[in-house]
Amino acid sequence: MESSFSMTEKDFLPQPYTKVVNKGSITWQAPSNIALVKYWGKKEHQIPANPSVSFTLNNCKTTTTLNYEKKKSPSQDFDFELYFEGKIKEDFKPKITTFFKRIEHYCPFLKEYHLTIKTENSFPHSSGIASSASGMSALALCVMSLEKELDPGMAEEFFNRKASFLARLGSGSACRSIKGKIVVWGKHDGIASSSDLFGVEYPGKVHEIFHNYQDTILLVDKGTKQVSSSVGHNLMHGHPFAEARFKQAHKNLEALTNVFQTGDLDDFMELVESEALTLHSMMMSSRPYFILMKPNTLEIINKIWEYRERTGMPICFTLDAGANVHVLYPEKHSEIILEFIKNELVAYCENEQYLCDRIGDGARRIEN
Repeated sequence: MESSFSMTEKDFLPQPYTKVVNKGSITWQAPSNIALVKYWGKKEHQIPANPSVSFTLNNCKTTTTLNYEKKKSPSQDFDFELYFEGKIKEDFKPKITTFFKRIEHYCPFLKEYHLTIKTENSFPHSSGIASSASGMSALALCVMSLEKELDPGMAEEFFNRKASFLARLGSGSACRSIKGKIVVWGKHDGIASSSDLFGVEYPGKVHEIFHNYQDTILLVDKGTKQVSSSVGHNLMHGHPFAEARFKQAHKNLEALTNVFQTGDLDDFMELVESEALTLHSMMMSSRPYFILMKPNTLEIINKIWEYRERTGMPICFTLDAGANVHVLYPEKHSEIILEFIKNELVAYCENEQYLCDRIGDGARRIEN
């Protein structure tokens, strides 16, 4: 296979299929992920304006089943039903239709089948956990498994790259949910296998301290965000600090490669927290400007800083594009840090809700 640096969109166009498949069922389970170096701002066709790196999560995941049956003749439209947690979900259909339109060029068989998509999350819907990453990656993997049945000779590495490539066209960060444990998306000169087109498993050396890192997600606000991520990304066009931010992301990713190797948690915590606050400062300084953090987000951050100062515990936070706080810490300190979280932080969560997660291995196929 070509190196990912030299791969282009054309490499994902299919060859003539060698097999006819009439009907079947495929199930994939794909996790969410949390970016350490943030992706914020994109070019055309879901290409990131800067590279990002994420921890793949383990417990926050989407399970999607794709039932497919070949039609007597292909139609002009995509023919599918969508069930979310057992119920028909019409309001999800436009997003899936947009996704299918974006990937049809690379998966021309889609209109030949009647599809039934059944999907469910392991975390509460509208809990403030982004389900687009896990949801779109699970669906992309199901589509790729159908293509592999039409083209049984497809290599596994190509399968994973194309699944990530397709997932990106549904939701940018979804391309980081195919393979674990640490995933890079976006070209970076210091990471040879990196690509703007798909996520790749981080190829460098990773210190054992990061092998089972913990992420406790504090659900501060479960409401709909006042500004969607798609709108937020677009506000980076013409942003007064955009170019400096994109350079900073490259520099931070380079610094993080050293941190992953040495296991220097002081540098890790400083870099990760700085990235989280930079993400939100970009939102606050865009036009129009907006704030997704809530008062309790700030309360939690200050409590974490006070606790770390007082105890020396290696606990830090990161944020996604919302109010919720991801609390990151090594597994060996989990008992004492979880005690602190329950005693001092959970009170700031909506209905005292939080989720315990950790670094995971990526998506997996479930045999029907």
